[in-house]
Amino acid sequence: MTSEMFWEALAAIGRGASTTLMLIGITAIVGLFLSIIAAAAKRSGIRVLRAAVIAYVELIRNTPFLVQLFFVFFGLPALGLRLDPITAALLAMILNMTAYTTEVIGAGLDAVPDGQHDAARALGLRPYVAFLKIILPQALVVIYPALVSQIIIMMLESAVVSQIAVRELTHEAELWQARTFRAFETYFVIAMVYLVMSIALRRALVFLGKRYLAAGIT
Repeated sequence: MTSEMFWEALAAIGRGASTTLMLIGITAIVGLFLSIIAAAAKRSGIRVLRAAVIAYVELIRNTPFLVQLFFVFFGLPALGLRLDPITAALLAMILNMTAYTTEVIGAGLDAVPDGQHDAARALGLRPYVAFLKIILPQALVVIYPALVSQIIIMMLESAVVSQIAVRELTHEAELWQARTFRAFETYFVIAMVYLVMSIALRRALVFLGKRYLAAGIT
């Protein structure tokens, strides 16, 4: 490989990695926000909300992510909703991650002792204040490692969005391999990049968890 090809390959990896990180960053933030709402709705006294959340979670968790992605990108245009590849990828990833993290956060909410709810009511706190200030922080401490793992899994699954021509890391690898016919070297390097990204992201999330949630998160 010439020096020119090396720098071109490095630039392609950089572009792909930055797109992958952008996708998982937006997905994690929006997905976590939506999953908190969904987990709370599932535990509310409103039967319609509970049924809707349960149906959504079961649908997403029991169908392949690739099918969900293709439905968003190729299926929705039949209903008049045509999305560009990046938007379609983000929507599919957010829908997928929200379903899984809804169950994770729900498990954390269920793990908070009933005495905490009783104490909040005794203090006269409004329900939403008690949820945000007392219940949710304790739940996040309990399930934070599982949330971190789910974010990492979603980042790795984002490789699937290369199938709709999103130029993330895997798609850049496919383009480079088609150009050079160096399949072994290309995919070995990309696998190592994913490995480094996964380790670095996990350590960053653990650091943030220790700083803002509680000591003892590993």
